Amino acid sequence: MLYLTRKVGESVIINDDIEVTVVDIRGKSIKLGFTFPAEATVLRREIHERIQEENRAAAAGGDALAKALEQTADRPPDTEPAVKPEPKREAG
Repeated sequence: MLYLTRKVGESVIINDDIEVTVVDIRGKSIKLGFTFPAEATVLRREIHERIQEENRAAAAGGDALAKALEQTADRPPDTEPAVKPEPKREAG
């Protein structure tokens, strides 16, 4: 991890197109300003981690579904119809 000391109004540049500026310092809180390209994604760490966990859960669920479908595809089809027809009644 890189540690830098910056004062209010000072910046750092990342990859030539992302600028991080110290906007304000109050006690233990620092307000940062970011200038970055529109195609860049910026997320708070806790949001990023939640998205990653949801993606892992979805992938695991998809794997289970794919496995269940494979097992179903390997079985021979049922010989009896799912719904048995009712006997015909004579009018009378």
